[in-house]
Amino acid sequence: MIQFEIATKTYNPQGVPVHALRDISLSIEEGDYAAVMGPSGSGKSTFLTVLGAMNPPTSGRVIVDEIDVYSLSHERQADFRHEYVGFVFQQLHLLPYLSAMENVLLAMAIARCPKAEKHRLAREALEQVGLEGKESRMPGELSGGEKGRVAVARAIVNRPPILLADEPTGNLDQATSTQVLDLLRTLHEARQTVVMVTHDTHAASYADHVIHILDGRIANGQSHAAG
Repeated sequence: MIQFEIATKTYNPQGVPVHALRDISLSIEEGDYAAVMGPSGSGKSTFLTVLGAMNPPTSGRVIVDEIDVYSLSHERQADFRHEYVGFVFQQLHLLPYLSAMENVLLAMAIARCPKAEKHRLAREALEQVGLEGKESRMPGELSGGEKGRVAVARAIVNRPPILLADEPTGNLDQATSTQVLDLLRTLHEARQTVVMVTHDTHAASYADHVIHILDGRIANGQSHAAG
């Protein structure tokens, strides 16, 4: 479902090239749960943003469901993100002045469907993550684990085939981290493809496969997300 074909990403801050990704070639199959690990600065987050159609590679290709992502126009890349990818970020990025329902609805801003349908889907997403009856709660009225669940509901409300999580437990205590990781595993067991960047070996243990990135390269010449 997902293929990186000799993908390289180079930044040039102050005219000095920095190679965040170097000739990455790998595949992740539909329904996989892959954890991406590596030290700080290894290229993990760049890998995720390149996969998520947010950060074009300097060279190489990213193929998702036989779509050459970066051959699309900017408008079609936005459609691709909406249709194919859900994001869960370390900071969660919930708006404190919006309810749980309203935070989830934000992900459907460009969805081409009636308002009533958007609300139905948002309510179903919140039910799916165990927040039925808490749709009107503000983030300040939710526990840490519940906030994480709202963030996951927002990521899955458009029913994307791919869920990307960037250090989803990085700012959470152990109990709350376990809640979020259990939820991601439940989604995976329902055939959701999950790609999670993490530095936490415990979090990575929830995944089927671990991809190790070191200095922008797949460690040990690994070319498939199997391990």
